[in-house]
Amino acid sequence: MGKKKKEPEGKTMALSGHLRELRNRLVVCVACLVLAFLVSLSFASDLVSLLTDIGRGYGYRYVYLSPQELLLEHFSVSLVAAVCVSLPVILYEIWAFARPGLEKKESVLSILAIFFGLICFVGGVIFAYKLMLPFMLEFLIGIRAGTDITASISVHNYISFLLTIFIIFGMVFELPVASVLLTQLGLIKVEWMKKARKVVVVVIFIVAAIITPPDIVSQIMVAIPMILLYQFSILLCWLLMKFRRKKPEDEENGENKEEL
Repeated sequence: MGKKKKEPEGKTMALSGHLRELRNRLVVCVACLVLAFLVSLSFASDLVSLLTDIGRGYGYRYVYLSPQELLLEHFSVSLVAAVCVSLPVILYEIWAFARPGLEKKESVLSILAIFFGLICFVGGVIFAYKLMLPFMLEFLIGIRAGTDITASISVHNYISFLLTIFIIFGMVFELPVASVLLTQLGLIKVEWMKKARKVVVVVIFIVAAIITPPDIVSQIMVAIPMILLYQFSILLCWLLMKFRRKKPEDEENGENKEEL
């Protein structure tokens, strides 16, 4: 009878401990986010100028349509910068909270996924900044050629467009990491990815047509990297699966040699 009374109490203490740990980690995440936001806010003008300078070289002129629009853009850009700066800390806190319930292999896999996920996201943003945005902005501003229409772009719409492009390409470049993570967890198989290759290529071109201006050059420049990333994902997942299958065979061969 005494043991039965102690079990619920132990569970209650364990639950309260988890809730206390969750609260502490949330406090760390929020504090880091607020601090990063305050620091970014002091550089908000520089960040807005950095973004607007990208289009200014192509003849863009910017206006704001309401008295508070430019101020709100300073806040929104600062918030995005704060999230980017705080993301490693937030991801670490999530991993640290979930670590006790993970096996050693799952824990290592999650660390690698976070690390390479951040690298791939940054790579996607750089790709968009260096290659895609110049083509997109030049094409869109070129539509006015032969007319007397002056391009006066709302600061809000322009910055929202840039941030959307950055996020889209950042997420697209996460494809290899997501594919490896899902295959290692057993949620998808390499064979499924190979069979769905033709369908995925069609979907990629449709997505590329949606997120780019209506010219074939921009669509191809978006679609080809996405297709290459998908092919690289298949190759990477196949190599990892082959390594996982080979390792138990080597262990079995080693045991057999010891028995002989």
